[in-house]
Amino acid sequence: MTVKHRERPARAAAQGPAVDLDRYTPAYFTFIANKLARGASKHYLETYGVGIETWRIMVMLAIEGKVTAQRVCQLIGMDKASVSRTFKSMHAQGLISFSSDDYDGRLRYATFTPAGREMHDSIMKFALNREQAFLSVLAPEEVEVLIDLLRRLHENLPMVDATSDAFMETQRALGRVPPRGPRRRKTSQP
Repeated sequence: MTVKHRERPARAAAQGPAVDLDRYTPAYFTFIANKLARGASKHYLETYGVGIETWRIMVMLAIEGKVTAQRVCQLIGMDKASVSRTFKSMHAQGLISFSSDDYDGRLRYATFTPAGREMHDSIMKFALNREQAFLSVLAPEEVEVLIDLLRRLHENLPMVDATSDAFMETQRALGRVPPRGPRRRKTSQP
């Protein structure tokens, strides 16, 4: 397999070390995810009046039937505040309804309304068309390899987080990074 490297335009010399974006894999994941999301969201907003967060939750609802905000956070990594705002918006648009858990009244399940399910099914056709266009540069066997690699990388994330925590603790102990401080929170302006 031949690996192609793109030619980089001349850049001004950096002051100190810098990440090589042509070889730094997290950058590619970020670039691809951001550009795919931005392109899809533009069409979701123009056509359906919903954003990418709504689509992500719709995907979970279609798979699981009913979901809690906690479950969405666990599976796709959205933060709870974003999920709560999206649930509220989806409910106001008539896309989902809520029900309480029979055993734990604190849990609220979101489920599709018929209008929500209909919108999901329509958007799904568009999303699968985008996926097909995105993967069109790969042979079918390469797509299978890519999916396997992505699955393995996703499963490896807990180890990455544990390694990151250990690295930062060592750096703190050596005085190379500031001590752990209180989390910074956005404060609302009156």
